[in-house]
Amino acid sequence: MTKDERFVILASSLGTVFEWYDFYLYGSLASIIGAQFFSAYPPATRDIFALLAFAAGFLVRPFGAIVFGRVGDIVGRKYTFLITILIMGLSTFIVGLLPNAATIGFAAPVILIALRLAQGLALGGEYGGAATYVAEHAPNGKRGYYTSFIQTTATLGLFMSLLVILFTRTATGEAEFAAWGWRIPFLVSVFLLGISVWIRLRLNESPIFQKMKDEGKSSKAPLTEAFANWGNAKFVLLALIGGTMGQGVVWYTGQFYALFFLQSILKVDGYTSNLLIAWSLVFGTGFFIVFGALSDRIGRKPIILGGCLIAALTFIPIFKMISSNANPALEKAIQLTKVEVVADPAGCGDLFNPVGTRVFTAPCDTARALLARSSVKYSTSYGPAGSGVKVVINGKDVPYADAKASDPAVTAAIAAAGYPKAGHPEIVRMSHPFDIFRPQVAAIIGLLFILVIFVTMVYGPIAAMLVELFPTRIRYTSLSLPYHIGNGWFGGLLPATAFAIVASTGDIYAGLWYPIIFAAITAVVGFIALPETKDVDITTN
Repeated sequence: MTKDERFVILASSLGTVFEWYDFYLYGSLASIIGAQFFSAYPPATRDIFALLAFAAGFLVRPFGAIVFGRVGDIVGRKYTFLITILIMGLSTFIVGLLPNAATIGFAAPVILIALRLAQGLALGGEYGGAATYVAEHAPNGKRGYYTSFIQTTATLGLFMSLLVILFTRTATGEAEFAAWGWRIPFLVSVFLLGISVWIRLRLNESPIFQKMKDEGKSSKAPLTEAFANWGNAKFVLLALIGGTMGQGVVWYTGQFYALFFLQSILKVDGYTSNLLIAWSLVFGTGFFIVFGALSDRIGRKPIILGGCLIAALTFIPIFKMISSNANPALEKAIQLTKVEVVADPAGCGDLFNPVGTRVFTAPCDTARALLARSSVKYSTSYGPAGSGVKVVINGKDVPYADAKASDPAVTAAIAAAGYPKAGHPEIVRMSHPFDIFRPQVAAIIGLLFILVIFVTMVYGPIAAMLVELFPTRIRYTSLSLPYHIGNGWFGGLLPATAFAIVASTGDIYAGLWYPIIFAAITAVVGFIALPETKDVDITTN
């Protein structure tokens, strides 16, 4: 690898690390941001709005892919992803300065959502530009290795955001952090933005794109060529269904749902759960490059689709082992305790609520929602018409007459049956960042590391594969859309949807069927229909 090639990879990867850092800050601080900008609403409602604002950033990513992909194929790669990082970085910096709802009222959440949409649009154009730019600088036979450095950026961005948040929280204390300290990680991003822009301004245009443009062969209508022409559109669909859809759900399960599972279902405290994920990323991130380089030898398909298939087959046993190590009291309670909600079927609705906007008032629904929030495995049985609601725990009836979010009798009965509350002494807890050598902690990090290995398998070679599927004249546009639908929609909405499945079924592992099904579909479709691309010469198409 020459000095110039290393600089190209550094510029593309470093800028993308900063963009992902910006994007993850909001997700990590959603509850605090909800209190700051949606304070006019009750706590439960403000959390819903905060999460919806976060989800909006994912939903608009494919539209950013279309907009910036078109610009990238007409104007050039360098200038397009220079624009995207400016939009992303400035939006994040402004969030750090934005007055809260107590200061400027309704304008605060409106501006916040507008900034989130701008971030999502910019991120939709960033990845395609970075992947295309690096791949078009890479020699044939090494594109998997070269582009795999970009694949580390999302993980490094998450890691950096966790570290900055942990450091700031420790320095300011929880009360001050919630009041004003949360702004510091957002404001710090302006320095990262300045470094990224300075580095990217020193780049030259991609040689393959520049040659094509000098020869007058660039596309005048990349959207039409990419999506209205079946010869190319079929590869867009194959890239989505046979590639990025499964890659996206495996990635988000291994990093984001794992964190959510630890915190919300296993009741592990935020400090410990973040450290557990951080350590698994420390040990696993280098494998993005390992599998990227390996794909140059044996192909993209065996690694990406093999990762999807192995993940689909092992997610449930791995998460069960995480539960038995992180919260053994909960695992024991699930095995030994039978919980039923018995009610008139006319009063029981559907609890599926992936975006958190539904408000449940019927006693049957609120009782089941209470059990789901307490990580209780339960089933629903139907009583006679007009009968009230009761929770049956190991054969003992616990009345539940009122439609309310909490019930002392049910809560006490759950605890008496062995279901642990947050802070239970058997739940894993790390006393400091290097408290990783105790058997309980080491076992969990090892299991999370396995999940990260699945992530590196599916994600390490994906950039090279996407670049090689499409011709130079419409490459930026073509690869960006399936990537961001697969990752932004199928992957980005996974944590909320998976937990909604848990709540509606009463099984803490049922949410894993979401990634299992989509990963399995990708493995089957990809093995049958997706072409192998490792030997494609992108300089000639």
